[in-house]
Amino acid sequence: MNLSLFTECDTDFLPGYSKIAQDVCDVFFKRFPCPYDVQLSLYVVDDDTIKNANRECRGKDAVTDVLSFPNLPFDPLHIAEFDKISKNDADLFDPETEELIFGEIMICAARVYKQAEEYGHSNEREFAFLTAHSLLHLAGYDHEEEEDRLKMEEMQEDILKEAGYERRQGSR
Repeated sequence: MNLSLFTECDTDFLPGYSKIAQDVCDVFFKRFPCPYDVQLSLYVVDDDTIKNANRECRGKDAVTDVLSFPNLPFDPLHIAEFDKISKNDADLFDPETEELIFGEIMICAARVYKQAEEYGHSNEREFAFLTAHSLLHLAGYDHEEEEDRLKMEEMQEDILKEAGYERRQGSR
């Protein structure tokens, strides 16, 4: 898996965040095996950048904690079925590396710190949570319906626990 990380904010972001992202991605792709080499981009951005992207892409003029930009055509009824993807789907693969382009994640640096404090856990745990949450969105999961929300939350917790970023009692 080729994880590309970009820090596009003025502040020095969480030391070791690249290891956290890699840990979470490793567990995710262990649970959802892919027959192709995968490419994923993760951007850590400031409030203005994520607000602008949220407005342009979702029509919501507000800062948010994380945005997911999937590249794969996962239908919510056919979630993360990598075996349904063919090398003939040229738009899904990087022409230079031949890696499957999974998508992009954008995480707001300030929201990581703010939400970690609100939920009473570490900044590392919050960053890991947002990464796992976004990976599941890239794989076709959502939380619009209660049943889907509960399933997604359970999967997030399982991924985080296995990656070593389990939540403490009383936190998200």
